[in-house]
Amino acid sequence: MDRPTPADQQQQQQPRPSLFSPYQMPRFRLAHRVVLAPMTRCRAPGAVPGPALAEYYAQRSTDGGLLISEGTVVSPAGPGFPRVPGIYNQEQIDAWKKVVDAVHAKGAIFFCQLWHVGRASHQVYQPGGAAPISSTDKPISARWKILMPDGSHGTYPTPRRLATSEIPEIVEQYRQAAINAIEAGFDGIEIHGAHGYLIDQFLKDGINDRTDEYGGSLPNRCRFLLEVTRAVTSAIGADRVAVRVSPAIDHLDAYDSNPLQLGLAVVDRLNALQREAGRLAYLHVTQPRYVAYGQTESGPHGSAEEESRLMRAVRGAYQGTFMCSGGYTRELGVEAVESGDADLVSYGRLFISNPDLVERLRRDAPLNRYVRKTFYTPDPVVGYTDYPFLGQPKARM
Repeated sequence: MDRPTPADQQQQQQPRPSLFSPYQMPRFRLAHRVVLAPMTRCRAPGAVPGPALAEYYAQRSTDGGLLISEGTVVSPAGPGFPRVPGIYNQEQIDAWKKVVDAVHAKGAIFFCQLWHVGRASHQVYQPGGAAPISSTDKPISARWKILMPDGSHGTYPTPRRLATSEIPEIVEQYRQAAINAIEAGFDGIEIHGAHGYLIDQFLKDGINDRTDEYGGSLPNRCRFLLEVTRAVTSAIGADRVAVRVSPAIDHLDAYDSNPLQLGLAVVDRLNALQREAGRLAYLHVTQPRYVAYGQTESGPHGSAEEESRLMRAVRGAYQGTFMCSGGYTRELGVEAVESGDADLVSYGRLFISNPDLVERLRRDAPLNRYVRKTFYTPDPVVGYTDYPFLGQPKARM
């Protein structure tokens, strides 16, 4: 019988990772692998975060835990929801400092998600009532509705196709936003390249119909994401930069004819970037079972087997920390980490209604149910910071 090699023995001695075991990112050491997913909550009037955000994020902070902020827009043209925060001016930077301080006081690590919705906006959200910008001039179909400032739902308008010469200015907005986030005290940033927003509008061949160097071939469609990632890493360092993509998600008509090929093309380019610039903080990929904003299931689903094949292929190809998200339960999260399918798991809606989700998952305690109708309402308390902790009475809910 073959004798075990030292490598085999070492592997046997190392305990299997669990959802609650520590994890070493390139720069940060995490105490567990349960991550707060970025979620729009519409509680920042005037695009400035206030005390309600400080309380909300502090409630969900644990010592050595990782939190990702809600989508935070990189320019005045970035939003497509009411009351979303920005990180493009000094007032916002100063306001975020207080939120970040509240999270750091609990010992947590905080990344800011940088967001531009592109065509997923409306003139009501745009400076001067202009048309939203995109890779294309095709609007989002009537299947999807946009949340308006008064709480009603509207139709997405026809966007304005960006001229090739305008794209460097958008790249610069992301670079400056990353610098601003670090000035505000954030530990890093996540580039939102997913879910049908601006970067995804370049990646997906179901949207991108350009004939310049940003359209057509796969390398051209990946170019904008890579330019943004390169600009941001050169500004703040690769180990403070993460990227989120959703190759298989068709939210807001973001279809691609070959999601697996697209996912692997993105990974291939991020791996090459890491060889030049150093390891990125993580790659965050949304599982195809993600449900978009409670409006509709995302499109026709493949089988669970197909979905996990795509996630595993992307995970296997990416050289670095891999985070998954999209409808994870405790059981699915535990399984994803123990099987090696992910290093980190981000939780969204369960974290909305369970500020102490990490402890509840650890103990396998019952979970509060979330109230969908208060996801995007303006109240700074109700449905935001009033969900009870373990051992508290179910008060105002």
